[in-house]
Amino acid sequence: MNFRLLILIGLTVSVFTNGCTEVKKSPPVNYSFMVEDDLGTKVLFDSIPNSLVTLAPNLTEMIFDLGLDDKLIGNTLYCNYPEASKSIPKIGDMISIDYEKLLVIKPDLILITVEGNTKETFDKLNEIGSKVFVSNPRNFKGVIHTYKNIAKIFNMDSLAERRVNEWEGILKEIQLNNSTRGKRSAMFIVSLHPIMLAGRNTFLNEFLTVCGLENIVADSPQNYPMYNREAILLKNPEVIIHSIESENIADAYIEWENLKAITTGNVFYVDPDLFFRPGPRFAEAATILDGLVRNSN
Repeated sequence: MNFRLLILIGLTVSVFTNGCTEVKKSPPVNYSFMVEDDLGTKVLFDSIPNSLVTLAPNLTEMIFDLGLDDKLIGNTLYCNYPEASKSIPKIGDMISIDYEKLLVIKPDLILITVEGNTKETFDKLNEIGSKVFVSNPRNFKGVIHTYKNIAKIFNMDSLAERRVNEWEGILKEIQLNNSTRGKRSAMFIVSLHPIMLAGRNTFLNEFLTVCGLENIVADSPQNYPMYNREAILLKNPEVIIHSIESENIADAYIEWENLKAITTGNVFYVDPDLFFRPGPRFAEAATILDGLVRNSN
């Protein structure tokens, strides 16, 4: 299972977007610093953590990008980038966590996400006394926020600032290069059966915006709206982006053969492990998509 499918799981299981409140704990008499997570919880530290566990692939990538992998003593079965992350002991699959293993290795800090992890996981981690930091990067701004927060915990603010400036520079250049081109309509397919597209309030939509494309479902208030095949015919996108390697989009529905994107060959497959993770490879993914679109018909 890849991270694209975890988004779909997040739409059907009880993720802790709602109903999760700050855990009230008596703060220590003395603490060195505090970092507020994306739930608004003030996480207190008496020192920089020496060990940590990440329960989402994007968080694992952030830890490696910051050069903190020597502190990483556990991650998930889905953490496969960079290559070295595969050899880190596995704590679970994001939904099912091995709490006994956590009690054995006793990490100083556990990083989790709102999108992929569940409220049950959050509650259980607090129950067993783990120090938990929750992230919720729903767009590029959120990626930066999470990245800088993690860097702050480990006193690596300067490195984080340099990396963020690099990413922002890349994205600005892509947008500038596309600013004089006419916008083409596009859809980013998350699922074909049923048809689910990336809406305007997703980080996937930001890839379209940066690359000068106009999302055909930008008018939908839903993050991942579902459409029927006839509605797609009416929208008639000029560019189709998908991450479903096993599917030939042109053959998905017979009536789609006349879609502009299909007749012009502007259907592009992208790696879900790269595009569906709100992490430090966001600018890299945007660069790849920009190259595909700029060299298209």
